Amino acid sequence: MSEITENKREASEKTFELSKKVTVESVSYKNKYGITVAADMYLSKDIDTSKQYPALIIGTPYGGVKEQGAGIYAQNMAERGFVAIAFDESYNGESSGEPRQISSPDLFVEDFSAGVDFLGTRDFVDRDKIGAIGICGSGAFSITAAQVDPRIKAVATASMYDMSRMLRKGWEDTMTDEQRAQALVQLGEQRWKDFENGSPLLPDGFPGEPADSIPEGLDPITSEFFEYYAMKRGHHPNAGAAFTVTSTMSFMNFPLMNYIETISPRPILFIIGENAHSRYFSEDAYEMAAEPKELVIIPGARHIDLYDRTDMIPFDKLESFFSKNLG
Repeated sequence: MSEITENKREASEKTFELSKKVTVESVSYKNKYGITVAADMYLSKDIDTSKQYPALIIGTPYGGVKEQGAGIYAQNMAERGFVAIAFDESYNGESSGEPRQISSPDLFVEDFSAGVDFLGTRDFVDRDKIGAIGICGSGAFSITAAQVDPRIKAVATASMYDMSRMLRKGWEDTMTDEQRAQALVQLGEQRWKDFENGSPLLPDGFPGEPADSIPEGLDPITSEFFEYYAMKRGHHPNAGAAFTVTSTMSFMNFPLMNYIETISPRPILFIIGENAHSRYFSEDAYEMAAEPKELVIIPGARHIDLYDRTDMIPFDKLESFFSKNLG
């Protein structure tokens, strides 16, 4: 069994109410790059650790942390009998890695496989029954992890964002070749500046304290993210929702969906909101994926509503999907 280092920290305050039906334990483990991944493990209070259970690795929305939406998913799936972990990506949240707030498709994909390493070495987990859930940006990372890691037996995404497509092609694929070339020139110039300064440029994220209202003049998409990350609804001090400027370079040459069809015959479930600005990412991925696959559209839901709106997130569907496909 791999040596696992247990993290002795206190669990950070959550943005949601903890269920009386589960226990949550702060754990940590290494990924293959030596980064310590911090996670919260949720277990039903009815669990019998002499038996083995199906398990789920749950990734955060892009720029978020485990104390937000990922924790809500983990808690609700634990109530349904799954062992579930919500984790902070490398270089973010309570996971290790310097400099802080790096974004990397390779590392964020690896963090899912590291979660499989951890769960598959728990005596109370059936290592042949491990699945993944990715929310927003981690939806694409979970898909890519499944492309290369057959230990992930089933994948579900919610409000998926394909960040490689977004950063390579722009919103709704509107970036021209000339604009992309100029962006790469600017990123190269920024690397020189970062090298000379001894640290990478980090743009301002959302406010450190929760705001009372959405500022005037924000575009609709930014306003939506402000509502979640910057206001009481989802604000958490570890989630500034900002990454170093030069992190973008990694995504320019790392298409996340190129081999999605190779996940078959393992199943994929895409969940999107009817009114989500991001729904085209899931709809296009659904078309590219091979069977078995399923697309579920939640009436009236926006992108961020599938982060935390437990009245909209289809947990019964997630339970049936994973119960069926994890055996």
